[in-house]
Amino acid sequence: MADSFPTVAELAAEEAELQLGSFSNDDAWGLGAALVVAARAEAAPVAIEIVRNGHRLFSAALTGATPDNASWIERKSRVVHRFGHSSLYVRQASRERGTTFEDEFGLDPALYAAHGGAHPVLVRGVGPVGVVTVSGLPQLEDHRMVVGALRRHTLAGPAQR
Repeated sequence: MADSFPTVAELAAEEAELQLGSFSNDDAWGLGAALVVAARAEAAPVAIEIVRNGHRLFSAALTGATPDNASWIERKSRVVHRFGHSSLYVRQASRERGTTFEDEFGLDPALYAAHGGAHPVLVRGVGPVGVVTVSGLPQLEDHRMVVGALRRHTLAGPAQR
């Protein structure tokens, strides 16, 4: 079923697949620009942010995005920074344990949102170095937009980036 949420095992495999050899400022720009192109092709009213080691390298708000999207980006990104996995992975891990993220961790919902759309930037042999986040669509669509762009980015060789 296309709209069913992936399992934690599927999300873990996705994270393993999407590891990069490195991640520079130019990579962030290329990834962000690719997300903008993808979002515009769908007329998606999203905000996009890419951060590496606390440094915002890319930020865009497309037509239809609202200031609330910036808040969602911050809250979803905090989940990734704290847990080292995509915000959807963290949500699904709690659900698979028979609870909710909110009940399991008791974190302030004004600061943390385990909703799809934030994904760690993973460098092979290093681990998470940043976060790429999309907000503005239903959470599964936000997640898929990020994963699609990361997948295309990892498949593009260094010469094409």
